[in-house]
Amino acid sequence: MSGHNKWSQIKNKKAVTDSKRSKIFGKYSKLIALEAKKSAGNMASSGLRAVIERARKDNMSNDLIDRAVKKGAGGDAGNMEAVLYEAYGPGGCAILIEGLTDNKNRTVAEIKHLLSKHNLALAGQGAAIWAFTKTSEGYEPQTTVTLSEEDGEALSTLLEELDDHDDVQEVYTNAE
Repeated sequence: MSGHNKWSQIKNKKAVTDSKRSKIFGKYSKLIALEAKKSAGNMASSGLRAVIERARKDNMSNDLIDRAVKKGAGGDAGNMEAVLYEAYGPGGCAILIEGLTDNKNRTVAEIKHLLSKHNLALAGQGAAIWAFTKTSEGYEPQTTVTLSEEDGEALSTLLEELDDHDDVQEVYTNAE
């Protein structure tokens, strides 16, 4: 009867939630460090305040936020760059992949590999962005594409794999 006590169940659930939170906090830390580097550590900067506000909404602790700001302001953030990749997914839906990386060549190769596993490829610059409008929250689709059930499942699998990638911050699609 191993594995049937309450502590085992709690421990397993906690491990799953902790790993999800860790991934989210890691992404916020990179974003905060980049914004702190841009604003030279000025906490009054609108970009830095917006990112910190979003991080606090997801229950990121003040200690982690302060560490990320110090890392960015102190120049330890490295050469973090924002990147935007475009692709067409299953059923012809447009996909935008926003990322934050310290090595563009490594990241583009890894994104290409993830897409190629699903028989997809990166699109040229401007090929998919026309289907979106930029807002303060990110990108909103202008037009939507209806997907079949199997295309929807393939897209959700792809989106999960992209979200698991460390350098990917957000993924937008115009699929319904």
